[in-house]
Amino acid sequence: MYRHIQDFLNDWKTQESNTVKIFSSITEETKSQKINENVRSLERLAWHIIHTITEMGAQAGLFESDLLADYAVPSTFSEIITVYQQYNALLGQAVRSKWTDSSLEDVIPMYGQQWKKGELLSVFVGHETHHRSQMTVIMRVLGLPVPGLFGPSKEEWALMGLPAME
Repeated sequence: MYRHIQDFLNDWKTQESNTVKIFSSITEETKSQKINENVRSLERLAWHIIHTITEMGAQAGLFESDLLADYAVPSTFSEIITVYQQYNALLGQAVRSKWTDSSLEDVIPMYGQQWKKGELLSVFVGHETHHRSQMTVIMRVLGLPVPGLFGPSKEEWALMGLPAME
């Protein structure tokens, strides 16, 4: 749970950088491929990450409404990245302007439960991390290179002339 707005904003900026790295590694040829009927495509997961920003933001009162509820999935990953960065920034601005450090202890109704605002900020980060992790597995199955987010990836170890860690 976050207790300071600035701590969340710092983490949210890191999340954005990591998510853009993943999104930027997805090709137009692979974006809609499904590796299993029960697994979302990379494009669908990306859109879910983006739409959740406005859906949860609206539920929490950070936005007047779900700004992407009727928005069509952009046709290219380049456009998906642009929309992601736009709404990622809007969420940060809304948190900064509408909430304070002391309000992070306040409880708000979320999905039939009561969450502290600081907990919701943790959910934003955890949700994005969770789905980004799913995307890296799908990328591996599809033969795409995976960028390192918290240290070198297999491909990055190879570029350094070092064996990948097991």
